[in-house]
Amino acid sequence: MSKTYPVIPAAAQRTNVNQQRYEEMYRQSMQDNAGFWSEQARRINWIMPFSTVKDVSLERDDLHIRWFEDGTLNACYNCVDRHLESRGEQTAIIWEGDDPNRDLHISYRELHQRVCRMANVLKALGAKRGDRITLYMPMIPEAAVAMLACARIGAIHSVVFGGFSPDALA
Repeated sequence: MSKTYPVIPAAAQRTNVNQQRYEEMYRQSMQDNAGFWSEQARRINWIMPFSTVKDVSLERDDLHIRWFEDGTLNACYNCVDRHLESRGEQTAIIWEGDDPNRDLHISYRELHQRVCRMANVLKALGAKRGDRITLYMPMIPEAAVAMLACARIGAIHSVVFGGFSPDALA
């Protein structure tokens, strides 16, 4: 089965899944893989719901693995927007700077505002659904905002950690 890790009582009290529930879910995922993932996928919001969970072919001339292929969702909506009504003022992102005196707590509402502003900047620059965007940024809250803004407008994005020098990237 799976490896067990020591349980920290205080943390265990705050979890949504205990060891018994985890093992039950694991068994279900192995016995009815498509059924399990269909159930999990219904926990998020879909613009157009899927009808097929997965389509897999391991044949040499038709190799493909496709999940929820006919469904449409917006990851940004699922990460931010759907929490505004019930959790708008709750913390969505906690950022700790390199300096222990620098930290930031960003609420879902503030994150939504920042993401929308960045998405509008990207659109003003001509970015649109299906475009490819590379983000070259350090590990700051704005990196998450930029990723979510790309997801919001449907742009495919790749993230390159800004700690790499231009020479290392080349």
